[in-house]
Amino acid sequence: MNELVFVPLGGIGEIGMNLALYGYGPADKREWIAVDCGVSFAGPEFPGVDLVLPDISFLEARKGQLKGLVITHAHEDHYGAVLDLWPRLKVPVYATAFTAALLAAKREGEPGAAKVPVTLFKAGDRFDLGPFSIEAVNVTHSIPEPVALAIRTPAGTVLHTGDWKIDPTPALGDPTDEARLRQIGDEGVLAIVCDSTNAMREGVSPSERDVNQSLTEIIREAEGRVAITTFSSNVGRIRSIAEAARDADRQVLLMGRSMKRVADVANELGYLDGIPPFLSEQDFGYIPREKAVIILTGSQGEPRAALARLSRDEHPSVALSRGDTVIFSSRSIPGNEKAILEIKNDLIERGIKVVEDHDRLVHVSGHPRRSELRQMYEWIRPKIAVPAHGEAQHLRAHAELARELGVGEIVSLRDGKMVRLAPGPAEIIDEVPFGRWYKDGYLIGTAEQMGIGERRRLALAGHVSVLVEVDQKLELVDDPQVVAMGLPEKDEEGESIVEALIDAAGGAVESIPRGRRKDLETVREAVRRAVRAEANDAWGKKPAVTVFVSRS
Repeated sequence: MNELVFVPLGGIGEIGMNLALYGYGPADKREWIAVDCGVSFAGPEFPGVDLVLPDISFLEARKGQLKGLVITHAHEDHYGAVLDLWPRLKVPVYATAFTAALLAAKREGEPGAAKVPVTLFKAGDRFDLGPFSIEAVNVTHSIPEPVALAIRTPAGTVLHTGDWKIDPTPALGDPTDEARLRQIGDEGVLAIVCDSTNAMREGVSPSERDVNQSLTEIIREAEGRVAITTFSSNVGRIRSIAEAARDADRQVLLMGRSMKRVADVANELGYLDGIPPFLSEQDFGYIPREKAVIILTGSQGEPRAALARLSRDEHPSVALSRGDTVIFSSRSIPGNEKAILEIKNDLIERGIKVVEDHDRLVHVSGHPRRSELRQMYEWIRPKIAVPAHGEAQHLRAHAELARELGVGEIVSLRDGKMVRLAPGPAEIIDEVPFGRWYKDGYLIGTAEQMGIGERRRLALAGHVSVLVEVDQKLELVDDPQVVAMGLPEKDEEGESIVEALIDAAGGAVESIPRGRRKDLETVREAVRRAVRAEANDAWGKKPAVTVFVSRS
């Protein structure tokens, strides 16, 4: 029996790491397409990890049946894993010109990254991948060329919205294509897989043009330099800021590698036409304070980004000073609040004014609020609603709204669940392998393969190395040698913790009957246990302990 199934490997039950699969055919011979292949970013619970990627082992086992990967837009949570994961699949990739150009520019900054062949499409185009006929529909989002996908199959049509909003006056591109979406709804839509990010917020997201006007007013009012941090991919916002600066007779400096990379791509594709040339960092120092605007990375508190360096006054050629203004033209991603607050506090301590979205209109979301969701459902009228792109609270709010709107079937699922959309009622029929892989330096693997659990334990309780040397008679040659990393120097009584560990290690060896000391593994384990116990007595924590035993 031919079935149409949907399987998320990322992006449902979490923010980021979007990867959705659609399969059609009998259970043992399904053909598949993938939509998006994104990353999420590691928090402090994953020390040293650069990126978090979706586990694609399910796809690897079926790459012969995978007909293509379609990217809805060039945000990291939708395309950021392509360079790392494509070599494992080597499947045709389909993307818009802006997404393809940004992917190529990103590859240039990652030595050794695979060259991914991309087939270009634009909003309004249709193309076939196996049993799937795909139509790209223009929507509005906070990046150029976002699309929703009308995925037609013999079992029915699914509208995969990607990230979208309804903005009648976007800074770039055309508004969401209401007419085409209505036509698709009139044709009949089996299911909608829809963005839930703002499903808890009533009303309509403000327009990007409103932000442009507000930023223009703030820049004109400012007495000193104005630095504005936003997502580097938000080309519409970059253009809005540049226009506001131009209208206020100011010049603009771009800071941050990703910001410059995106601007270069946007300029090549004509999205920054009419904008005056950006300053170089060398020329910035010659511009009067009241004539300068900086657009820079670091809105999420990244410690090595341009904003963090300016907040610490560590940049070699650009600086902020008392009386300048910093605008956070962005919304914090959950988990980044503390890092962002630290930067704000550093700026305020130096007498720099901080402006956020609760002070003035300096940011609008690229995702639909509840009134926009209602509009989409009115246009599409799906039989089945699948809330996607959000955490549990967003998905639940979206499901409740869809129920209020009279949608007959609502599927609440999480990553790894396989839902049959047709034939018959929608239901979860299976669970597939899913999870997270971690990019750590040049390597990619599971948490266990990357040693993340051990690294976390090291971060919490440190590490102790012990060298024990015994002679031919199995007596200690000298006191054990101990190197402790990440432990306090002294206990509550002011005694050296390392000295206590040395005594514990020596005592452990001497407590073993000489006949049993021939088994060096027994010696090693006794010393390890004794050192951990002594550290716990002195400190209240048990560090990782590595013991080396040699016989002279």
